[in-house]
Amino acid sequence: MGNLAHDTEVTGGNGAYRAQLSPEWSFWELNGGYVAAVALRAAGAESPLPRPAAFYCHYLKAAKPGEVEINVETLRVSKRTHSLRVVLTQSAQLVMEALVWIVDDALKGVQHDLAVMPEVPPPDELRSQEEIHAGEQAPFPFWNNIEQRPVTWQGRWDERPKQHPLWRSWQRFRPQATFDDVYVEAGRAMILIDTMLYPAAALAHSGTMPFVAPSMDLAVRFHQFSPQSEWLLSSTESPIAAEGLIGGYAAVWSPDGRLLATGGQQMIVQMVSEPPA
Repeated sequence: MGNLAHDTEVTGGNGAYRAQLSPEWSFWELNGGYVAAVALRAAGAESPLPRPAAFYCHYLKAAKPGEVEINVETLRVSKRTHSLRVVLTQSAQLVMEALVWIVDDALKGVQHDLAVMPEVPPPDELRSQEEIHAGEQAPFPFWNNIEQRPVTWQGRWDERPKQHPLWRSWQRFRPQATFDDVYVEAGRAMILIDTMLYPAAALAHSGTMPFVAPSMDLAVRFHQFSPQSEWLLSSTESPIAAEGLIGGYAAVWSPDGRLLATGGQQMIVQMVSEPPA
């Protein structure tokens, strides 16, 4: 089992950082949201400002467990904002390139909040995936790091019917659920936004999925943080899969109904068997 704080640690300074990518976050390959969380922590280590505001990256090559080199370059910095480019390489090959905005946490301006969290049962009224799939091992090490209590489809995954591709679930990270470091907290939302598009898209199909769908990119906007909230609700919709691509968008909420982060991504389909007729 991985620990998000420990497994995203970076060392170094002055634009040159390193990290050890943990195999505990493996999915088909290392989970892209996890690798993005490492990149964000490097940006946070480089910036004098305290709060991430936005993150966008291209996944250029699947990362492997082991050491990764991280170059962080300032594009623009002021008293209130800091724009950075983050480049991850492994064995001299590009893994990811990201753009990050970091801001002062004392920004002033207009305020409104009309976001309405979906009406869903609280997590203590739902079964976990371990309970639903009792006695079965998680299909990938990644799922050992997150306790998931699904909302939209609460039965066995291999028995799901075709339905609207909207995946909602409560998540709690394990073994540590919350983090004082705002950049690790941001990583919770990044991982959920990156990961839950595939199960959302899968709801439009039944049976064994004939494809995998690695992420091509990831975009996340951080609106506010809730480090006291062990559970986070992710709501992810995939309205379109066409011409070899799967697209969608996501939101992450705190249990008290605050919208924490929004984002989306594009995935590329890789068929592993013939699709059903």
